Amino acid sequence: MKPETRQWVGKAEGDYRTACRERDAAEDPNYDAACFHAQQCAEKYLKARLVEAAATFPKTHDLEALLNLTLPLEPSWEELREDLQRLTNMGVEVRYPGVSADAEDAAEAVETAGVVRTAVREALGLRREPEKRGGTVLPPTGAPYGGPDRPDGGS
Repeated sequence: MKPETRQWVGKAEGDYRTACRERDAAEDPNYDAACFHAQQCAEKYLKARLVEAAATFPKTHDLEALLNLTLPLEPSWEELREDLQRLTNMGVEVRYPGVSADAEDAAEAVETAGVVRTAVREALGLRREPEKRGGTVLPPTGAPYGGPDRPDGGS
């Protein structure tokens, strides 16, 4: 895997962990942040797939635009279009006054990000997803996203 691809994956994982943490927070959850970071996770994973294929892409936060660029590589991802449109809207709208996400929005956003995450990780030939405990994704162990699987999540 290209070093730049690995960097995009690392950034995407950070956003995924943040989205999960905010979605699952027992005290004072920030559902807006969960939606924003879920959108960022999906965006960065799509960009990772494009970087690995040496495809160019514009600076954009529009997940549908990134999907369109990815479809020649992964035609089956067309089924993600509607969910990515919603996630783009959610990730942008909650950043401004007047719109707030609720628990259902956060759950939907993180679920969509998780689907993109799984699809891209499989396309890139990455090991299984890092283990989750209590809804929070544990960081991978060993070399970034290439170390051995450990049933204890590395703790």
